[in-house]
Amino acid sequence: MVRVLVFLIVLVMGQSAWAQGVTDQTQMVTKAVNTVERLRSETGRQQLVAEKLAQARAVLIVPDLVKGGLFFGAEYGTGVLLTRNKEGVWSGPAFYSVASGSFGLQIGIQDAETLFIIMSDNGLTAIMNDKMKLGAAANVAVAIIGVGAEADTTTNTGADIYAFSNAAGLYAGVSLQGSGILPRHSWNAAYYGGNPVPEDIVISRTLDNPQANRLRDVLTR
Repeated sequence: MVRVLVFLIVLVMGQSAWAQGVTDQTQMVTKAVNTVERLRSETGRQQLVAEKLAQARAVLIVPDLVKGGLFFGAEYGTGVLLTRNKEGVWSGPAFYSVASGSFGLQIGIQDAETLFIIMSDNGLTAIMNDKMKLGAAANVAVAIIGVGAEADTTTNTGADIYAFSNAAGLYAGVSLQGSGILPRHSWNAAYYGGNPVPEDIVISRTLDNPQANRLRDVLTR
């Protein structure tokens, strides 16, 4: 009887520790891993994704970017930003939210996973300083590649940011759209402790979390 009681206590404590370990932040990092793995393995885009990741300055991974509307549209998702230094080592992830509103002729709903491969300091600055509003920042060239991509593209050569996307669902229309890319401070605090800003995580790299090792590995392959 005592052994059974001890077993039950250990079992409950183990489940409690597991529940505490699996937070919104760790789930988001796991989703980011899955997004990168899927986009890296797709026929027709494998070589381009691998090539751009090997040259990347940073990545912004948004596993669930939900977009929907009836005349007025909205788009929202949470993603992780990581930078790559000159030695090819990736930083820890900083959590960001992506949100936008649009007005125009539009109807439907779409759920997309998107990998933004940022090739230049100019593109990284635009992301971190929330200058990607009104569709595109001045002097930042964005190439959108993938299913469900909107027509606003540049040539696939020399872009500051490459957006690889998979979209599920139906979304059609014409709209003028502005996106805001803002840090999720509460998520960064929960993941790293204290009150960090994204620069602490991806620029000075004074903070890290070993739970992100698998994400760094999949970006390095």
